[in-house]
Amino acid sequence: MSEPLLFRQATLPSGEQTDVLVRDGLIVEIGSVTSKDARSVDAAGLQMLPGLVDLHTHLREPGFEQSETVLTGSQAAAVGGFTTVFPMANTMPVADNASVVELELARGREAGYVHVQPIGAVTAGLAGTALADLKGMADSRARVRVFSDDGKCVDDPLVMRRALEYVSSFDGVIAQHAQEPRLTEGAQMNEGEVASRLGLAGWPAIAEETIIARDVLIAESVGAALHVCHLSTAGSVDVIRWAKARGIRVTAEVTPHHLLLTEDLAESYDARFKVNPPLRTTEDVMAVRQGLADGTIDIVATDHAPHPTEAKECEWDVAAFGMVGLESALSIVLLTMVESGQLSWNDVERVMSRAPSQIGRLEWSGLVVGAPARLTLVDPADRHVFSTEQLASRSQNSPYLGRELPGRVAYTAFDGYLTVDAGTLVSAETVAAHASAARANSATSGGVTNG
Repeated sequence: MSEPLLFRQATLPSGEQTDVLVRDGLIVEIGSVTSKDARSVDAAGLQMLPGLVDLHTHLREPGFEQSETVLTGSQAAAVGGFTTVFPMANTMPVADNASVVELELARGREAGYVHVQPIGAVTAGLAGTALADLKGMADSRARVRVFSDDGKCVDDPLVMRRALEYVSSFDGVIAQHAQEPRLTEGAQMNEGEVASRLGLAGWPAIAEETIIARDVLIAESVGAALHVCHLSTAGSVDVIRWAKARGIRVTAEVTPHHLLLTEDLAESYDARFKVNPPLRTTEDVMAVRQGLADGTIDIVATDHAPHPTEAKECEWDVAAFGMVGLESALSIVLLTMVESGQLSWNDVERVMSRAPSQIGRLEWSGLVVGAPARLTLVDPADRHVFSTEQLASRSQNSPYLGRELPGRVAYTAFDGYLTVDAGTLVSAETVAAHASAARANSATSGGVTNG
């Protein structure tokens, strides 16, 4: 097993400064701690959080390894303070059966940087017609509980209803990419004055809002759990708020980029700012911030979408949609929500760790004795110009390059061993060795799971 770790005078989300001792993959003591054999880490001034959880990421493997692999995506996640990621199903082959999701799970375990919890497709081949093997994926070693055709909308209401009904039998969740395809054919950016001026096909807010409105009513009718991916408009916030007031089982996420960036950035024709759903108006940004602050929106999820250089350094209308976001997500939340006073550190813990774990149907213990030692320590006083040096992803399509951002992850611990040490990513060989030892120990001790 890895060496014991003693984090001295870390600041917990409550504001308390205390020591935290990690041994054999677990938090074993919190308080005034003395240990002769543990490595002492000076955590004074560092904010400790339970490991961050991303309910919406793209690791691209299998099939699109030129953009990302499970290993490189896991490394990007660790750099960003994440200890669990949920990769979407739009791989090749599609993750619509037990074999593919078990492959993703195994690759994540081999890499050892984070827990990789696969999301299964809703429909076979993402075709939107026949349901995928939902029960097979749920009963597999990957124990899939979240299903999504992300990248495509399940636009057929009958298919959506059947999917919601089916997964409710094992407490599953359908995560919808809300995009009415008939309203977004050829769309390139948010519909409005900027799109008209640039001569780009507009993407109306109503294309997102109508699908969400339909789906919350279907979910209500069958009593199933619906999750709305990458919500981006003020109207969508209103629909979710209304649905929750009715007691409908709906949760929603917002991406970091929709908390900060606006449609005006398209005027540069820099395709790093081309994303699905598109960047919206300032009014939409303010609305989603308020929705996150008041709990209408449950979580922040990155929608980390890596692409090779040639897919982004080209004309806007042929460029791929998407941005990388794992390494920068926490900084954007600090910039937009914490520094503005709209979220506390307890809230950050909720929207970036506890709630995504719960929506994903994973156990979550937090910072308590006996919990798995999945930890993030961030220096909130740090300010840095974000550059490619901060990117561990195989792709570099970040919209934040050259922008000054607050906060830097100093340490990430996964199951008791460090994956980021003093701001530096730990080598793949070292992490893989720790992961192998941890699996062996778990096999002999019965193991423990946690988001």
